[in-house]
Amino acid sequence: GFAGRSITTLPPSHGLQAWKYTAMPCRINLHLTLELHDIWLQISHNAAMHKYTSLITLIASAALTACSNSSGPSTITPQTLDVAGSGQSMSPRLSAGNGDLVLSWLVPEEHGTTLRFSQYMQGQWSPARTVVENVNMFANWADLPSVVPLGDNRLAAHWLIQRPHNVYSYDIAVAQSNDGGQSWSTEFAPHNDGTPTEHGFVSMFPHESEVGLIWLDGRKTAGEHDQDDPAATGMTLRAAFSDDDLTLHGEQIIDDLVCDCCQTDVALAMSGPVAVYRNRTTAEVRDISVARYVEGGWQPGRTIAADEWTFAACPVNGPSIVADGKFVAVAWFTAANGPVVRVSTSTDNGETFSAPTNVIDGDTLGRVGLTLLDGGDLGVSWLRTGDSGGAQVLVRRVGQDGSLGPIVTVAAKAAGFSVPQIERANDNLIFAWTEARGGKRRVVSASLSIDAL
Repeated sequence: GFAGRSITTLPPSHGLQAWKYTAMPCRINLHLTLELHDIWLQISHNAAMHKYTSLITLIASAALTACSNSSGPSTITPQTLDVAGSGQSMSPRLSAGNGDLVLSWLVPEEHGTTLRFSQYMQGQWSPARTVVENVNMFANWADLPSVVPLGDNRLAAHWLIQRPHNVYSYDIAVAQSNDGGQSWSTEFAPHNDGTPTEHGFVSMFPHESEVGLIWLDGRKTAGEHDQDDPAATGMTLRAAFSDDDLTLHGEQIIDDLVCDCCQTDVALAMSGPVAVYRNRTTAEVRDISVARYVEGGWQPGRTIAADEWTFAACPVNGPSIVADGKFVAVAWFTAANGPVVRVSTSTDNGETFSAPTNVIDGDTLGRVGLTLLDGGDLGVSWLRTGDSGGAQVLVRRVGQDGSLGPIVTVAAKAAGFSVPQIERANDNLIFAWTEARGGKRRVVSASLSIDAL
């Protein structure tokens, strides 16, 4: 049920004061180790104490490994891209489609939070535009809002709205624009359950003339404190489509028990959308699954690789997926036998996957990103603990044959709570992450030539 779903969040209506944060260096003690991972691990009220102890041991072990920093990444300097000005900002997300690339992020205001976005044009970010400002917006480092290009100057945006009196009760708000973001439709929710529970970790995608959505839906979790059965009270993965007139249809449960707060992702293969997410079993195994949309419906999710990561809390570490024709690739983090980032590929629209390739082993915090390069190669990014506090954003090439390129440092002073973003734009890789200095957080973006990998 409740194991580990709560994560570090910002109160929705306290404006600038809610954005104060002090980055913690990598130290070897329990308190700072938990802050290093920026996870507020909340154990089930029904969990045995030995589970709590083993959970702490696993996290501490991963942090000790991550702090060693034994490898030596290349020191290539990416080109900084101006975005979001010099004020406070957070939660960047890159969304690509139909030849367009959009960056969205959150900005604190005196009363509430604003969702803004910019388009990548001629090697730089365009002036920022505002989607919405809302006093009740749920600002969160892990559950990222988005602005997704749909083609023909159309955009779809989503953000989260806090319900009153319960910090872990929020709804999804979606809006569409037909004029490149100059104006937006009335917001609507893709779910209609009305429960005071969590709804988030959304992935949106264009589907014919419609907008497709998948999200984590907590409508079954309302009574979880009183039950021992995760299958009856756990988080679900649901889906729906929205027409041009904002009418919802095709609502479906993709998976009735999933990890509570790991990011989802969707890519468009030749056969249709392919979703990826962190699954969960009643035995607390949290491996990565994919689900395919075929012939008008979502097929049941299937495990990509049997990592057998048994973990009685949510690691806040979702997978990433890309597709080109029948080729599909997925990258993810696991700590089944120590922290590792892995990649697996498919040549049949995600129906079957290859044995995983380990991209980085033992020196990673995860938070993976993935993008397509030429010839079936992949660019994989991840986060690791920095040598002098904070975190580093790293990237390397993974060849179609499983070969590994040099590790390149994209950022040396990223915030540990950041979810770094990566997308391709022509011959460059575009990155975005959150940086924390002096108690303030700021969105940073950079460009790196693919040749550097």
